[in-house]
Amino acid sequence: MNAFELESRLINFASRVMDMAEQLPKTYAGQYLASQIIRSATSPALNYGEAQAAESKDDFIHKMKICQKELRETYVCLKLIETRNWFVSGKLSPLIQESNELISIFVASNKTIVNNRSIPNRKSNR
Repeated sequence: MNAFELESRLINFASRVMDMAEQLPKTYAGQYLASQIIRSATSPALNYGEAQAAESKDDFIHKMKICQKELRETYVCLKLIETRNWFVSGKLSPLIQESNELISIFVASNKTIVNNRSIPNRKSNR
C-alpha cells in the first residue's frame, strides 16, 4: 500500500465514522461521544497528511505515532458505542474491523520506521 492509498483509506474511514456519529442519540452521552469520536477518527488522516510533509525524521515519526494513538482512541470509542447498544448488533463491526486493520498498519509501520530511523519512500501517484 502506498502513501496515497493509505491516505485515501484514512479519509474514507473518517468519513464513515462521521456518518455513524451523526446517527448517535441526541442525549448528553451520545453527543459527547459523537464529538469525541469525530475528533479521534479525523485526526489520523490529518496527521498522516502532515507526516508526508514532515520537516525531519523525528517529526515524521512523531506524526505517525499520533496517527496510531488516535486510531486506538477511535477503536475504544467504537467499542464503547457498541456496548451502549445504540445500533443494531453488528452494525459497527465494519468500522471496528477497519480501525483494527489501520491500527495494525500503523503499528507495523511505526515499528519499522523506529527500527530503521529512516523515512520510507513517500512517493504517491498524485
